[in-house]
Parts: sequence; C-alpha cells; structure tokens
Amino acid sequence: MYDPLKRLFDLVAASLLLVLAAPVMLVVALVVLATMGRPVLFRHTRPGRHGTLFDLVKFRTMHEVDPARGLVTDAERLTRVGRWLRASSLDELPELWNVLRGEMSLVGPRPHLVKYLELYTSEQARRHDVRPGITGLAQVRGRNAIGWEEKFTYDIEYVDERSLLLDLRILAATVRVVVRREGIAAPGAATWHEYTGPPKIREGVTSASAR
Repeated sequence: MYDPLKRLFDLVAASLLLVLAAPVMLVVALVVLATMGRPVLFRHTRPGRHGTLFDLVKFRTMHEVDPARGLVTDAERLTRVGRWLRASSLDELPELWNVLRGEMSLVGPRPHLVKYLELYTSEQARRHDVRPGITGLAQVRGRNAIGWEEKFTYDIEYVDERSLLLDLRILAATVRVVVRREGIAAPGAATWHEYTGPPKIREGVTSASAR
C-alpha cells in the first residue's frame, strides 16, 4: 500500500504547495527575468525511476556559458540572485510540476546527471528503483557538504527503509535544513563537485591513462 499512498500524498501536497507558492513563484520569475533575462526556467534532462529520462524544471540561477565574457565555470556563471535562490531553495519550486507529472516525488534520491548512469555500481544504481525526490535522506543529512559515496549510502538506505513515516520525517527535517541554509554547496565549490565514479573506477581510469 505504500506506493499508492505515497503517490496520493504527492499529488495532494504538490497541488496545495503550488497554489500556496504561486505568488512567490511569480515574484521569483520576475526577479530572474529582470536580472538574467530569458529563459526564466532551467530545464535539464535527468534520469528518473528505472533510469527513464525526464526534463527537470527549476528556476534559472546561472548565466549561459560564454567564454568571451569569462563565464565558463559554475562560480563564474552563478549570479547573486542565483546564490540567493539556491540558499533559500526557492529555485526548486518548479519541480512541484515534475511531482504532479509523476516524474518525481516530494521525497526520494535527488536526480543527478545522465552521464553519471554509466559510472554507478550495481548497488548505487538501486537509487533508481524509486522516483527521484525534491528532497531526500542525503539532503537532510548533509546535502552538498557530504561526499558522493556518503550520498549514495543514504540514497540506498532510503530505498530499503522507505515508508510514509520516514517521508514525513524527511520533509520536517528539510524545513530545518532550508531555514538554516545548511550544505548549500560542496566545500571548495560554488555548487558541487563532479562525480567521477567509485574509487576503483577512478583508479582504473588513472592507470589506463598512465600506460
């Protein structure tokens, strides 16, 4: 019964949150438009449940890559408004549409980049046994301040232990994390560090390139 109840909860909660957050989303959209121009929304293909691809929707926080203007790295492209949106997690609000469409859940492992799929171990790939979430166990236990291996450990823990009670606990903990603005960026990075695969894969790549 968990999956049908979780889906029903997602539909009701996401619908209610979209209505309540509509004025805030309108203000954010106008601010992004005034400071960065179009597009206001950032769309990026991500893997969902069972690896099915979908378009993640967020508020835009960065300028487009433009080497001529010195806009290449995340640190260079991230705007002042973008930093504020990320710090407050307001950039995530459009993902409620992904929840309504059934591509995401309120709670689940965060959807990462498509190129990471080929780097996962069979155990790490189990994170795709469930719908990805706007928030998740890894987000309330460190977010971007923890390493990739630790994130994946929490993702699999969620897959194995998931329940409505755990979902409610994660949602409540998310409020605390957002208010305290914890783990917004990885140490030494403007956003997060790229995932390059498990240690054994990285060592294999290094050894092969050294030959």
